[in-house]
Parts: sequence; structure tokens; C-alpha cells
Amino acid sequence: MKLSVLMPVFNERATLEEILRRVEAVPVDKEIIVVDNSSTDGTREYLQNLLQSGAAQDAEGGGRLRVVLQSENGGKGSSVRRALELARGEYVVVQDADLEYDPQDYLKLLALLEKRRGQKCAAFGNRLAPGSAVRAKQPRTAFYYGRVGLSIFFRLLYASALADVATCYKLMPRALAQSLNLQSRGFDLDFEIAAKLRRAGARILQVPISYSPRTELEGKKIRAVRDGLRAAWALLKFRFIR
Repeated sequence: MKLSVLMPVFNERATLEEILRRVEAVPVDKEIIVVDNSSTDGTREYLQNLLQSGAAQDAEGGGRLRVVLQSENGGKGSSVRRALELARGEYVVVQDADLEYDPQDYLKLLALLEKRRGQKCAAFGNRLAPGSAVRAKQPRTAFYYGRVGLSIFFRLLYASALADVATCYKLMPRALAQSLNLQSRGFDLDFEIAAKLRRAGARILQVPISYSPRTELEGKKIRAVRDGLRAAWALLKFRFIR
């Protein structure tokens, strides 16, 4: 199996069915591991129906769509770490369920790594490439400036040319991901991954990707100040403490 798609979900009933359809449409040999973080909006019931109908299997199943129903809300990071434990693909990538990202971009990321098979590399989707249409179209909100600011902070701390540290699309060999000993439970996992890849000596490759940001009114769960501070602390912590 080429790719394991790790999909943490929490209250994404409005978009979950569509993102599953889009992921399934990507022409690559893959599995999808959905981990529900105790949703209360109908997401959990939808996933239970998939299990009961046989369209999905549980954690121990052998199917290409597996569903894990967590008993408590442990945060995005805990869901990703659980999915990573179950992954069987050669590569892994995290997929949010909110339709901000286009799963067809997996093909660009995979192509980068396939050219460097055997090397210690990860491929990151870049939403902030200078002069790109994707960057130009992003509204200049606190979220945008947070992405830019955290990326600058990462480059300073880790002597890296990485343009978009906050991107969800971080595709890498499964063995490399599982070697990182990830600990974060929340959104700070994205920054822990980047930090530990850099400290492990992995080369981080970048490719421009599509991006359609949603607003808080549309269900965006990240909060610019609160989660931005947590992200900055994670970058510091994993650079100097752990």
C-alpha cells in the first residue's frame, strides 16, 4: 500500500462525506483511517453507520477505510497519533476534514519523495510560496499573519528555508513518522512534526498546493491567538527542551 491518509475529525458532519469522496478519488493505492474525537454534531453517528453497513471497518480490520471512535475528546494530535499507530502504508499524510485542502495534491507530494527514495525526506505542501496565486488569494486575517510569523520563527530557530510550517500536508515515509515519538495532543502537533523532522536531520521538501481557508463562522476550530501561542511554545520546546 502506497499511502495512509490519517484523518482526525471533530464535529465535521457537514463536510465529512465530501472529503471522504475526494480522498477516495485520488488515483493512488491507499487506506483512510478516520479517528473521531467524540463528535456531537452527527459525525459519530455517520461513522457508526459506515461501520454497521460494512462500508468501513474498525481499527483491527483489513479494509481500505477504517474508523476509530475515541471515547473522549483528546485533541487533534491524539487522533493523529492513534491513526499513525494503525497505519500500514509506505507513506503517511494528515488530512483535515474541512475541505480547506485538495487531496489531489498528494500526487505532487508523493512525486517529490519518490524521486528521493531511500533518503531521509519529508514533503510539505506550501501555501505561502512568494508570488503564488494561492498566497495572494488568502485574506489578510490574523490566521494569515500567524502562518507567516510562525514560519519565520521556525526558520530562525531551526536554520531552515521552510516557507509554511503550519501546513496540514506533511507527507513522509511511515517509518520516519513513527520514529518521531510524537507527544502533542492538540493543533501543536503540526509544529512538533516539523521541529522533530528538522532535529532528526530530515530534509524538508516543499511544493505549492491549493488552499481554500474557511472562517470561524464556517467552523474553523483553530483560534489565532490561543493556538498561535501554543504553536510558538511547541517550536521553542522541541528545539531546546526535548
